[in-house]
Amino acid sequence: MTVYGNSASREAARIRARARRGVWRRVLAWAGLNRAARRADARAAMWDHGAAGEAATVALLAPLARQGWYLLHDRRLPGSRANLDHVLVSPCGTAVVVLDTKRWHRGRTTALVRGRVCCGGEDRHGQIEKVAGYAARVEAAVGVPGVRVWPLLVVHGSVVAGGRLDARAPGWDGPVWVLGSGWLVPTLEAAPAVRDPRRAAALADRVGRALPEYGGAA
Repeated sequence: MTVYGNSASREAARIRARARRGVWRRVLAWAGLNRAARRADARAAMWDHGAAGEAATVALLAPLARQGWYLLHDRRLPGSRANLDHVLVSPCGTAVVVLDTKRWHRGRTTALVRGRVCCGGEDRHGQIEKVAGYAARVEAAVGVPGVRVWPLLVVHGSVVAGGRLDARAPGWDGPVWVLGSGWLVPTLEAAPAVRDPRRAAALADRVGRALPEYGGAA
């Protein structure tokens, strides 16, 4: 089962549209004289950049559905304005993966520097802490004893040193893996030791109800 809706691309479209409301604003934007539209276009480009990364991850994950994985994309975290890029339920029905997509600078390497994830010289460890926080809230929202939640981050563009980093975040007991895009599917494929289709389907249904589609009704 695959559910996909790209809130990043929708937000980019909304930003552009808001700056062009009304005929006069549209005319000024077309003439290159609407400063608000130029600023909005710059913001929208950042959202488009993220949307492209999410779409690339969706394409990478698609084959896992044939192996019994449940793939839910662009989900809403209850009690928050945050959206979850991808939430996966394993074929064994005992694990939920909270996967965040990043598209970082192609010319810079992502590595651990004194225990913190950095892309080139830029500290990106805040993203690690964020996905760990999401995982903790998903664990509470799903509320199934014996189900393990894994926080993962996949990086497009930037090369991840060694293919995979084992990062840590305060308040999260366990690793937050940072994976290069080529490592994502092999890492997930190797995870389930057994398959339990009925248990996986039941868990996926529970996760889907606990984490509704981002653009759907509350």
